[in-house]
Amino acid sequence: MTEPLAVRWPWLFLDTPRADAETSWRFWSEATGLPVLDRRGHTDEFATLGVHAGDPWVKLQAVDRGPGGIHLDLDVDDVEVAARTAVALGADRTGAVGDTVVVLRSPAGLPFCLTTWQGEQDLVRDGADELVDQVCLDLPRDVHDDEAAFWRDLTGWEQRWFDDEPELSALRRAPGMPVRLLLQRLDEDSGPARGHVDVACADRRSSVARHVAAGAEVVREHEGWTVMRDPVGRVYCLTGRSPQAPAGE
Repeated sequence: MTEPLAVRWPWLFLDTPRADAETSWRFWSEATGLPVLDRRGHTDEFATLGVHAGDPWVKLQAVDRGPGGIHLDLDVDDVEVAARTAVALGADRTGAVGDTVVVLRSPAGLPFCLTTWQGEQDLVRDGADELVDQVCLDLPRDVHDDEAAFWRDLTGWEQRWFDDEPELSALRRAPGMPVRLLLQRLDEDSGPARGHVDVACADRRSSVARHVAAGAEVVREHEGWTVMRDPVGRVYCLTGRSPQAPAGE
């Protein structure tokens, strides 16, 4: 049996085509009230979204290819050992950056990276009224079970189903982890796996108003969440989930 990774810290990347990157970064900064920090890369293609307290976990990337979207970086102690584990569980290795980053795709084709941990561990949720704290993997029926098993076995996080939402399950994040994974079985027989960001809100109505004022639009309202579209077309959700929810919820 393959042992899961010891995930030290997850990073959520918002990947945006270069032509739209400045608009996207400005929106997410204004909507969340957090600064864009640490611009870096040969063409300033990377930045970090700040936090009110603790260590950050959301990064911003301008991409030259593809429509953009999201991806995860998982910090580990040894990227090569972790990559062998991921491949044994069904991932495809697609590249590397030196000896500190390995680039892979999940069995259903979602890109992710294994990266070298730099010591981030300080997660402060106290007092937060809004938090980018969830990645929802949107999975057609033909790939859902295998993809869910891959992420569960890779992280070692327990899968929990929701009695009132049978198409949804969540991986209980380990203590101290800033992001959890939600797995959604789509009403589609086949198609590409994809993902979107969920933002936990203490007052969803106030958050919707703030995001609309920053340039987003409301797509649909549900009982527990609001589907939004940001100014560059990225779909995401504002949820009624508490931004101070402890690990395991």
